[in-house]
Amino acid sequence: MEAPQYVAARVQEAMAQDGRTHELGIHVDVRGDQLFLRGQVSGAEQRDRLAEVAREAAPDLHVHNEINVVEITEPREVEHLD
Repeated sequence: MEAPQYVAARVQEAMAQDGRTHELGIHVDVRGDQLFLRGQVSGAEQRDRLAEVAREAAPDLHVHNEINVVEITEPREVEHLD
């Protein structure tokens, strides 16, 4: 059986290199047959794509997608720095 840290590294590499995701900022944690994805992305579609890539990279593990979607908005007012 592959060590958890190697599985996590393989999933992180897949998420970074896959054309659907190109994501570097997601933390991957493997505990037994459970794989946890944690971090923040700017949209629900990206969150779902990351889970899909993780499932493909580690098909024997149960993926828990705990990635938060953070809405990025334009500032409402111009901020003045003195």
